[in-house]
Amino acid sequence: MTPRILAFAGSLRAASWNRKLVTLAAAAARDAGADVTLIDLKQYPLPVFDEDLEQAEGLPPAARALKALFKDHHGLLVSCPEYNSSITGVLKNTIDWVSRADGDESGLAPYADKVVGLLSASPGSFAALRSMEATRGILMQLGCLVLPKRHALARAHEAFAADGSLKDATQAAAVRGVAQAVVDTVRRLRG
Repeated sequence: MTPRILAFAGSLRAASWNRKLVTLAAAAARDAGADVTLIDLKQYPLPVFDEDLEQAEGLPPAARALKALFKDHHGLLVSCPEYNSSITGVLKNTIDWVSRADGDESGLAPYADKVVGLLSASPGSFAALRSMEATRGILMQLGCLVLPKRHALARAHEAFAADGSLKDATQAAAVRGVAQAVVDTVRRLRG
């Protein structure tokens, strides 16, 4: 069985360190034998979550597309930027819209038994650990199996080489380790 992994960063910035980090994790998951879909949340524009809007217009097309992607994959690789010591608005908004019920389908369906590997990158010394922890709590509450193996990259503004790789071999190995753990766990759980 080939694990299917959806990978994305909770940032819209073109030069996002978290996008660079999740791109490396996606490549490592592919090397581990997974079928990986790497997406950019900028390609799925969503309004700020509003139940009145949902009631009046239903789920936005981008939310439906994201829900379908989540349901079609066994696992997630998510890189969690940190804004003002917490989860980014775009990441929380994405999680919220994907969690909405659709017809008879529970809003938890896209998250059920999903294996998740978390990463984070920040120029600061805390390495976006607070955002990663907030994201972990939210995804666990929604029914995901968030793996304890994770990686937080501090001083991200100095960590990447010009080709997008990580300069430090230990950091690169840690990112590969998170991706490998997601792929291995999906294989064990899905047989």
